[in-house]
Amino acid sequence: MDRPAAPGHSVTSRLTRRQRRRVWQAVQYAVFVAALVLVGVLADWGRLRNQFAQTDLAARLFPEIITLALRNTVVYTLSGFVFGLVLGLVIAMMRLSSVAPYRWLASVYIELFRGLPALLIFIFVGVAVPLAFPGTEIPGGTYGKVALGLGLVAAAYMAETIRAGIQAVPKGQMEAARSLGFSHARAMVTVIIPQAFRIVIPPLTNELVLLFKDSSLVLFLGVTLEERELTKFGRDLASETANSTPILVAGLCYLLVTIPLSFVVRRLEARADKAT
Repeated sequence: MDRPAAPGHSVTSRLTRRQRRRVWQAVQYAVFVAALVLVGVLADWGRLRNQFAQTDLAARLFPEIITLALRNTVVYTLSGFVFGLVLGLVIAMMRLSSVAPYRWLASVYIELFRGLPALLIFIFVGVAVPLAFPGTEIPGGTYGKVALGLGLVAAAYMAETIRAGIQAVPKGQMEAARSLGFSHARAMVTVIIPQAFRIVIPPLTNELVLLFKDSSLVLFLGVTLEERELTKFGRDLASETANSTPILVAGLCYLLVTIPLSFVVRRLEARADKAT
């Protein structure tokens, strides 16, 4: 004879683990749909459309937003990435050096530039450097300043990424290279570092995405009309027209680049997982 269920015995306790998981997922979906419906009902779509989606105003941004603003953004990003990659490699090698002062300098640099906001670095490059070295111009003008500002920040993160990649290469690779008569420096350059870069390509690509967005800080350097990037371009047009449509269009231009790059990062990470 079956025993009666205890008082207060929950119906959900008689469900299997899979059934409980499905019920919980259904509840989450229901809450999500209800939130979307609530936002759709309460939002004033007319005012949003007037402020952010003026098609005639958006059309006026082309082709300059692509040929000028997006082009400058890409140039700023790539120049900062290349400078940061080179400097990051040097810092990573110093971090792994057997010479203690090199390790200390590298550690201080990494902690300093990872801890400071990128905005302060740009202010330092644009204001402090000219004050500290009167009459000295950074090569490349605004482009050189941007490369320096973005590169100094990126190098701190890239250095740790590259260091981790170098340490992930099996030690037997160095031993095999040395047994073939390679010096330590030649083995690092021709054997270890190339393998390390294959390992760290996904995180470095992700750093490129972050730099692309950080390039918006260029506006704090006081750029000319021909040197404007996407954020500065959209902000200027928004102020001129008293409408936020240019800012929205600029944001969409960022997505045109960051979404494909993010997809590339996921593919590279998946390929790296398969390789391991």
